[in-house]
This record gives sequence, C-alpha cells and structure tokens, in this order.
Amino acid sequence: MDVMSIVIAAVVIGAVGILAAVLLGIASEKFKVEVDWKEEAVREALPGNNCGGCGYPGCDGLAAAIAKGEAKPDACPVGGPDVANKIAEIVGGDVSAVKKVAFVKCAGNCEKAKDAYEYVGPQDCKIASNSPGAGPKACSFGCMGYGSCVKACQFGAISIVDGIAVVDKDKCKSCGMCVAACPRNIIEMVPYDAGAKVQCNSKDFGKDVKAACSVGCIGCGICAKNCPEGAIAVENFLAKVDYSKCTGCGTCKEKCPVKIIE
Repeated sequence: MDVMSIVIAAVVIGAVGILAAVLLGIASEKFKVEVDWKEEAVREALPGNNCGGCGYPGCDGLAAAIAKGEAKPDACPVGGPDVANKIAEIVGGDVSAVKKVAFVKCAGNCEKAKDAYEYVGPQDCKIASNSPGAGPKACSFGCMGYGSCVKACQFGAISIVDGIAVVDKDKCKSCGMCVAACPRNIIEMVPYDAGAKVQCNSKDFGKDVKAACSVGCIGCGICAKNCPEGAIAVENFLAKVDYSKCTGCGTCKEKCPVKIIE
C-alpha cells in the first residue's frame, strides 16, 4: 500500500467521523426531551432510596409527579420534614407536620398466643400463611413472627422479639414497605406521637379470641364507653382509635380488661 492510499483512507475515515458527529448533533437537538428544572431540583433533594413507599416508581417517578403538581412536597416518607421543606421551597405547597410510623397490631407473643399446630417449613410469613388455617397460630389475625416485614425494611426498624414483630419508631422512615409485606395486614401507619394504640387485629368473637390469645381484644366496648373524647369505637368486635381525636389521656388503657391498649 502506497502513501497516497493511506492518505485517502485517513481522509475518508475523518470525513465519515465528522459527518456522523454532525448528524448526531442534529438528532440530539431534534429529539431531545425537555426536563423541567423543578423536576431536576426535586430529584436532587430526594434521598434516593427508591423504596417505592411514596407510591411512585422510585425517586425519579416521584420527582416528576411533584413537579407536575400530582404529588405533595411531603410525599416522600423517607425524607421526612427536612426534605419536605426543601421541596416546598422549590415547588411551593403545604407540608404536613404529622410524622407517621409503623405499628404492629399484635401483642400475642410466644407466651400469650397459642399455636394450633407445629409448623415445619420456610420461615416466611407469606409462605406460612398458605398453610392450613392461614398459619400455625390459633389466632388467624395475629403476627406469625417469621419476619417478612423485617426483610422488607431497608432501615433496620423492625425486629422479631419473642415471636412477634416490634417496630423501633425512631428508626422507622414511614416508607410503608413493611405494611405491604405483611400478609395479615397487621401493620399500619400511625402518628409518631399517637396517644393510644390497640395491640390487636382480631375480628373474632370475644370467646374465640380468648381461646387463642390471652391478650386479644374481646370487643367489650368498655374503652369506647369511657373515652372522654369519643376517640374509640368498636368495629367488627375490635376497638379502633381515631388518632385525630385521641389526647392520650390513658383512660382507655386503664379501663381495658385485657390490657391490650398501649
């Protein structure tokens, strides 16, 4: 190959490269997607856990929703007040002052709750719930204690203590992943400073509750009758607290015959 052939080849390659760069530049301008500066700023303020606790597909999805006004500035449960305030400065809007944490509606530990049979299988609540009776515990509404919620929590806020799940509310980031992971729906989000909380989820008749667990709510209604604020009602044989009315006076806890109100 002579020198002229090498020069021609180099020129052709260079020309092709320049042409490709020009075409790519034109295409990038023609097809570029405009990104709202607010969306970028909100995404930068979000913590980046991508836990899905907000109900959107990760932090990118939430940032887009907030920028469009489809979600509130405090929609990220993990970021807390600090992140919510930063986002509110970017897009405007109201920020809720109420922090919520996960609460396990069961006090039926190994000593207080009875087993219907001995379970042999994977230590997973969802799998165990498919066994006879929806699990080995005599109470089909209580915590099975196999830790599906513990595995789902990214923040180490839940542990299994004496056969039931217990939440460290100071570590809880309100993402709600434990709520979604529990097959018995016994975990709910409650205000951080909730005054009274009912540690039971059973909707059975009182006598059936007592046969399965010594600390189950029997639906007697004494707490509701004695609450000075009308913050408790009995639905489906189970006491429920209206946290917006509860003042934490402790009357319900004092009057409860089975001491199931925390």
